[in-house]
Amino acid sequence: DEGLFNARPDLVMSGRTVFGHSPAKGQQLEDHYFGSIPERIYAFMRDFETESYKLGIPLRTRHNEVAPAQFECAPIFEEVSVAVDHNLLLMDIMDRVARRHKLRVLFHEKPFAGINGSGKHNNWSMATDTGVNLLAPGKTPKTNLMFLTFFVNIIKAVHDYSDLLRACIASAGNDHRLGANEAPPAIISVFIGQQLTRVLEGLENVSDGKLSPQEKTDLKLNVVGKIPDVLLDNTDRNRTSPFAFTGNKFEFRAVGSTANCANAMTIVNTIVAKQLKDFKAEVDALVETKGMKKDDAIFNILREYIKETKAILFEGDGYSDAWEVEAEKRGLSNFKTTPKALKAKVSKQTLAIFEEMNVMNHVEMEARYDIELEEYT
Repeated sequence: DEGLFNARPDLVMSGRTVFGHSPAKGQQLEDHYFGSIPERIYAFMRDFETESYKLGIPLRTRHNEVAPAQFECAPIFEEVSVAVDHNLLLMDIMDRVARRHKLRVLFHEKPFAGINGSGKHNNWSMATDTGVNLLAPGKTPKTNLMFLTFFVNIIKAVHDYSDLLRACIASAGNDHRLGANEAPPAIISVFIGQQLTRVLEGLENVSDGKLSPQEKTDLKLNVVGKIPDVLLDNTDRNRTSPFAFTGNKFEFRAVGSTANCANAMTIVNTIVAKQLKDFKAEVDALVETKGMKKDDAIFNILREYIKETKAILFEGDGYSDAWEVEAEKRGLSNFKTTPKALKAKVSKQTLAIFEEMNVMNHVEMEARYDIELEEYT
């Protein structure tokens, strides 16, 4: 409510409360999440949805969220550059329409302590120019091998560049949010579900070198061929995971609610592109130097990737203290503050990747690093 907002100088000046007392009624009963949208909020949401449709923003879903006075809307998926632009435009529309309804929208990641904060779930996948989703299993072993190839390579990219992924979500507001109340932790890990974990374990057992016809048939029928059945029932979702596979896409849940998603999506696109480039070079090398068939080379390299990336896969509770201890044993970083996390953006590895992939040069990367540090302070 605009009147209550204006009565709080801390909300007006910073977008969050900096002092106060916990309310007698919070989100303990989850009654807000399962309730219907209040009439006043419903009218506001219908209004900003109509304004969004006029500008071509394909909003589809609206519902209550867990925290009191917290709500969610979601669009139909679009190409990433268009989706990012629409997301920023939608925030402006929401702010303008809220004022017409004598309301204020709090975009801060953690406007109130003790209840859920806010974030953006970036649902990311890859598709061909003909609309084939490369992260959706097909009906034949051949199409499932294509799915597995991209699936494992994305996990490898997240494993190798996890510090960079943590850096792309770093902000002062997100530092308050990460690690509790349905927000993912500051430790980057990947959740794929128990069924797909078993599929990767089967692929890991592929013998080294050329596969016999019997081995190849067994692999395609009993590992690769069963993927559609696995995903049909793979509905379990780990809300504590920052990077989760959800059927035919990865969901990057750690992006803050005030963030420009272009930052995170640029980094995801770049590290996956770099990884796929390296993967092709490795496959070509095995085919040319060892005379392997392409399928054999792919299986061999995917097996090595699975072995190398086990540390990044985690199915448990990301909020627990035990996960912090376990992550340290696995060699995973845990940057709890933005200044430490942002250093990954100007590391030698990052600058080399962005220049190699012709995305940004070191001057542009360092300029962005300086600007983000300035915003933080």
